Amino acid sequence: MSDDGVVRIGWARTDVAVTIDGMPFKPAAGLGSWAAFTATSRGAMVMGDTVVFQDEVDAAMDAALKGGLAITALHNHFFYDVPPVYFMHIGGRGDPSRLAAAIRGVWEAIRQVRADRAEPAQRFPGPLPTLGKIDARAIEEILGLEATVRDGVVKVSVARKGSMHGAAIGGSMGLTSWAAFSGTDELAALDGDFIMTAAEVQPVLRAMRQADIHVVALHNHMIGEQPAFYFTHYWRTGPAAELARAFKSVLAAQERVR
Repeated sequence: MSDDGVVRIGWARTDVAVTIDGMPFKPAAGLGSWAAFTATSRGAMVMGDTVVFQDEVDAAMDAALKGGLAITALHNHFFYDVPPVYFMHIGGRGDPSRLAAAIRGVWEAIRQVRADRAEPAQRFPGPLPTLGKIDARAIEEILGLEATVRDGVVKVSVARKGSMHGAAIGGSMGLTSWAAFSGTDELAALDGDFIMTAAEVQPVLRAMRQADIHVVALHNHMIGEQPAFYFTHYWRTGPAAELARAFKSVLAAQERVR
C-alpha cells in the first residue's frame, strides 16, 4: 500500500525471455503487469497494465470482459522486441473483491496460454489465405454498403462526423470505420480500423470477440477532436461472406449504443 492509500500488485513477466534492439531485456526495465486499487465513494476503482504476447491477447481480453473490466488501450511500448510485446490497459469500478477476482482471471488466462505453449506463437491458427479474387457484390449485399475494389482488395467504409479546432471534420479526414477483404471467397482475410466514441468502445470490443475477430490495437488517432474518438484495429480469416457478416454484427452492436 502506498502513502496515498493505493493498493498495488504486480507480476513481472519472467516466464518469456525478451530482447529489445538485440539486448537481453530484464522485466524490471518494463515488462511488468500491474493493477492499482483505490477507494471511491462506491467501492473501489482499479487501473492497470498487462503485458501480453500476441497469442495471449484474445485470452486476456476475453477474461477481462467476462470479469466486467474495461479495456482502455492495447498497443506496443517497444521497437525491435523479440518476441513482440504488447500492453493491454484495463480499468474498472465496483466491489474490490470482484475487481481483484477479475484481475486474477486475466492473469490466469495468460498463464494458461503459456502453460499450453511455452514460446509465443508466430501466427494465428488456421489455414493461410491466398491472394485471389473476392466477389465485391456479395460483400455489398451483406453489408448494405458500397464497396471499392483496388488491386484485388474489396474495401467498405462508414464515415463519422466531428470537429477539431473549430473545424468540421469527417470521413475524408480519417473519421471512418473500414474493412478490407483480401484473398478469395472461400478463404479471405479481414482487416481494418473501427472508430468509436468512449461509450462505444466496450460494446464494440465485446462484439468483435463474440464474432471471433482478433483485436490487435486500441488507441486514439487525434488530440483535441470533439467528441473524443478511439480506434481499434482488427484481423480475422475465414470465408469472405462470413467475415462480412462478422463485421456487420460489430456495426450493429455499435449502432445500439450510438
